[in-house]
Amino acid sequence: MAELRMQGNRMLVAELANETIRAISGSMVAYDGAVTFKNAGVGGGDGFKAAFKRKMTGESLSLMDVTGSGTVYFAVDAQDITILELANDTLHVEASQLLALVGQLRTDVKFTGLRGATSGQGLFTTTVTGTGTIAVLSAGGPIIALEVAPQYPLVVDPDAFVAFHGQLNQTFVTDVTWRSAVGGGNGEAFSLRFDGQGIVYIQPEER
Repeated sequence: MAELRMQGNRMLVAELANETIRAISGSMVAYDGAVTFKNAGVGGGDGFKAAFKRKMTGESLSLMDVTGSGTVYFAVDAQDITILELANDTLHVEASQLLALVGQLRTDVKFTGLRGATSGQGLFTTTVTGTGTIAVLSAGGPIIALEVAPQYPLVVDPDAFVAFHGQLNQTFVTDVTWRSAVGGGNGEAFSLRFDGQGIVYIQPEER
């Protein structure tokens, strides 16, 4: 399996030996060796069903296949990068925060609930399932991992949320944020609440 490593905090390096990885389209900043780049295909390489669900939900994800032997460097808008490992597990991640996938991994779209009790607006997230390595992006600094336990639920600003994994139940809670309190926001404010056992990843800057 291709190796992913970091060069500093904002550059992902992939070492390929006649292998293929998937990465966000346009994220390659340099490479050496015999390497080719092409669109990963329908549904980011996961077929028509994934493509249809993404079109219907608006959870856009554009991936490219990176194939060959050599060293490839990836970066996106000077954002920090974190490498996560999955072992027959599922990571729920914001599509905009996903950078690269290596291994036996499939992406899909999952309904996560309604944005508030009165809006009726459905919200969705990208899931990555299987065994392999995932690189995710975070704005404003390195990703922050927060542990959730049954006795310690966690509430997160949706604009700071990056990803989660584990036995977690995600719900939406309506509240009044500081923006609303000072007149800086409109409509119904909401936050994400996580109950159960697992890890939630957030970034130190809001989208």
